[in-house]
Amino acid sequence: MKGLLLLCATLLFLGLADLPIGYYTLLRIVVTIGSVVVVVTEFENGLNFWVFTFGLIAILFNPLIPVYLNEKSAWMPIDTISGIIFIIKSFTLKQKIK
Repeated sequence: MKGLLLLCATLLFLGLADLPIGYYTLLRIVVTIGSVVVVVTEFENGLNFWVFTFGLIAILFNPLIPVYLNEKSAWMPIDTISGIIFIIKSFTLKQKIK
C-alpha cells in the first residue's frame, strides 16, 4: 500500500507541471483508487481523520463526476496539499507483524 500512496503523491506533484489533459485524467483515476483504498482500510478502525480526509480527496478527484475548477492555478494548492497528505499517510502506516 505504501507504494500506491507514494505513486499518488508523485503523480500529484507532477501534475503541477503543464501537461496534456490525458495525464490529468490518469491522475484522477489513480488518486481516486489510492484514496478509496485508504478509506476502506482505515474504515476497519472506525471513522477517523484518514477516512474523512481521503474520502474528500476521492470525491474531489473522482473521474466519474469530475469537479471542474476551470483554472490550473486553483488545482495547484489542492494537488500540493493532497500530495503531502499521501506522503504523510505512507509514513504513518504500521508494519504488519507476520
